[in-house]
Amino acid sequence: MNVNITSNCVTPASMKAAVYFGCNIAYCILLVTSLAGNSFVGIIVYKTKTMRKTINFFIVNMAMSDLLFSVFAFPWALTELNAGSWLISCIFGHTLCKVISFATVVSLAVSIQSLVLIAVDRFGAVVFPLRSPLIGSKLCPFLILATWIFAITTQFPYYSVYKFVEYPEKLACEVRWKEVFDESSYYILQNYNIVMCILELYIPFALMTILYSIILCKLKIQRVRGVQSVNTENRAQSCFTFIHYA
Repeated sequence: MNVNITSNCVTPASMKAAVYFGCNIAYCILLVTSLAGNSFVGIIVYKTKTMRKTINFFIVNMAMSDLLFSVFAFPWALTELNAGSWLISCIFGHTLCKVISFATVVSLAVSIQSLVLIAVDRFGAVVFPLRSPLIGSKLCPFLILATWIFAITTQFPYYSVYKFVEYPEKLACEVRWKEVFDESSYYILQNYNIVMCILELYIPFALMTILYSIILCKLKIQRVRGVQSVNTENRAQSCFTFIHYA
């Protein structure tokens, strides 16, 4: 007996609608969570004097850069997802295209640098606990300012390559390398991209991996020494008790 069951419950259209709905919900959740969480971090550190420490200032710096990313990137992503087109035209649309694109790459660069500074601060606190901090309270604001200056200056060439393009069916904000740079400059910019990728991505993550690995080894050594000290103390106490009763 052969039974053929044909189900029309799941169709390509329904699958596409489900994915579309899921993406919208995910973007909205990420946007609200990021806005609320990063804002609370800044407010709590600002209002609580005991939390105004170097490590927390670096965390706030990262939170503000993440907040900047959320403000610009997620609304843009939701607009592209739902409208499929850039909604603002003319000069304002062209300016907004450049500002949003530039702000997102700058915020990412600042976040990565903040993570490196946090790793350096924790490295000094764990590995050299009896020495003065590697990053003091006076140096902290200058390093935070430096993260933004470095990110803005190194990412500035990308500001000019984002172009507002008007198609017959839609408006778009796209990267147009060859329209901005000639052939020789284009190859120079490719090498610049490689150098920036190494400086702002690979080196920071390699440095953080090394620093946190050393921190982990240091904590493990301290734990072993602590256990050995407790065992030695327990043995000494037991020996003293045995002698006392003897």
